Amino acid sequence: MIIRNFAVPLVVSACMLSGCHAQSALTRTAPEPYSPSVGQGGKDVVWVPTPQALVDRMLDMAGLTKDDYVIDLGSGDGRTVITAARRGARAKGLEYNPEMVELSRRNAEAAGVKASFEQADIFQSDFSEASLVTLFLLPNLNLKLRPILLDMKPGTRVVSNTFNMDDWEPDASIEAGGDCVSYCRAYKWIIPAKVEGDWRLGDQTLRLAQKYQKLSGTLMQGTTTLPITDARMDGAGIYFVAGEQRYTGRVSERTMTGTIEGGGTWQASRS
Repeated sequence: MIIRNFAVPLVVSACMLSGCHAQSALTRTAPEPYSPSVGQGGKDVVWVPTPQALVDRMLDMAGLTKDDYVIDLGSGDGRTVITAARRGARAKGLEYNPEMVELSRRNAEAAGVKASFEQADIFQSDFSEASLVTLFLLPNLNLKLRPILLDMKPGTRVVSNTFNMDDWEPDASIEAGGDCVSYCRAYKWIIPAKVEGDWRLGDQTLRLAQKYQKLSGTLMQGTTTLPITDARMDGAGIYFVAGEQRYTGRVSERTMTGTIEGGGTWQASRS
């Protein structure tokens, strides 16, 4: 009994002598969660968030559906990915800064959406499965990405905040509107099928030259050559006028099939 009673002050005394450091450690202020600063440096660009109004308009312009797989290149704080996920699409962000990746994951959790974020170099990543690619990069990076994008599946959409693709003209553009004061414009491109070359269209030869989604060429039969006009690609869709006939069709690997305005069908295969 004497030992038991005497042990209590010893324990209390020990806590008073040595436990103060442990208590101090427990009550020490936890580090603040990572918070990015507008204009902070990154691997290739500084970070500037896309205005939410423009994010919404970009996804509207892209025609986002629940069947889309969106990949945002340089996803920053995750807002574009999270917005796409809120609309029911499968969405993923590729971001080089690991702290931004963790911030994006926290933001997605707080928003109650299912989205994924990966710490990665976009130029070392495979995003070929995306049906919609979004980006907010500098023009030189857009140009570096351009050949990669042009090799993606025809019909894939690419939407860029502010910066274009040099001589690859956009298929559409949009403004954020409202009270947006900077970085308020976006551009959309649709990856075109590659159709340059000669195609056999019945007993005719369709000879096509291609620059991105724009086409030029001729439709030849014997000694008769008709220039084609109003010719373009819309993903895997092809449209052109030869003579007075308007052709509409779709490209599938080495064949084209379609209709002729006013009645009739047509089919072509690579020579």
